Amino acid sequence: MDRIRVMLADDNLNILKLLTDFLARKPDIELVAAVSDGVEIPDAVRQHAPDLLVMDIIMPRRDGFMTLEALNAMEPAIRPRVIVLTGLARDDFIMRAIQLGASYYMVKPFDMNLLYERIVEIARDQPAASAAAGSDGREESVDEQITNLFLTLGIPAHIKGYQYLREAVRMVLENHDVINRITKELYPGIARKFDTSASKVERAMRHAIEVAWTRGRLDAVNQMYGYRVFSREDKPTNGEFIALVSDKLAVRKTA
Repeated sequence: MDRIRVMLADDNLNILKLLTDFLARKPDIELVAAVSDGVEIPDAVRQHAPDLLVMDIIMPRRDGFMTLEALNAMEPAIRPRVIVLTGLARDDFIMRAIQLGASYYMVKPFDMNLLYERIVEIARDQPAASAAAGSDGREESVDEQITNLFLTLGIPAHIKGYQYLREAVRMVLENHDVINRITKELYPGIARKFDTSASKVERAMRHAIEVAWTRGRLDAVNQMYGYRVFSREDKPTNGEFIALVSDKLAVRKTA
């Protein structure tokens, strides 16, 4: 399989060096460019044709939001997937980045290995396997649908429960019966992947759902689906939430 062509953009030269040194050791990654000025990104994308861009939001002359808008204006054939890697954890920044087409939003300080996993997942994901069309005409992958739903609902991308719920939905989409073995199979499976305990997975998921229900964004999600999916008066359990999200995505996939 071809190596993943990755471009880096960050005005922090120490971060650029850390990322470059780490990713250069990965045999399936090819670092094609690294820039520290936002205004250089579009030309570098055209010149080096990366599969994926890892980009900060705050950069000189052109910030990440303006860059995402510029990338959206490019022809789809050369437009890379984007992971936003930034120190800004504000909900409105996360929402705007996702709405402008970012595939993932990661908050500094970050785990290098997790970033590498996300790069591989996003770059290897094929649009043909996705379920719904995005605003730019490109089909949205299942991962992007999960990300958009969670961030619209108000689950912050930097908390552990977000990662665990995301993985749980993917597991149930691959094998629906696992939702009936949530304590014996789903929690332990996620715990092994993230090197933690099943009880911590369960608690982190519950916390993420509680955060979402206190942020009052349920109407936005209901509008996304065109009818009531979630109700403020009826907060679901972990299993109910995972099953509900998985069912909705499965329906969109087969529609």
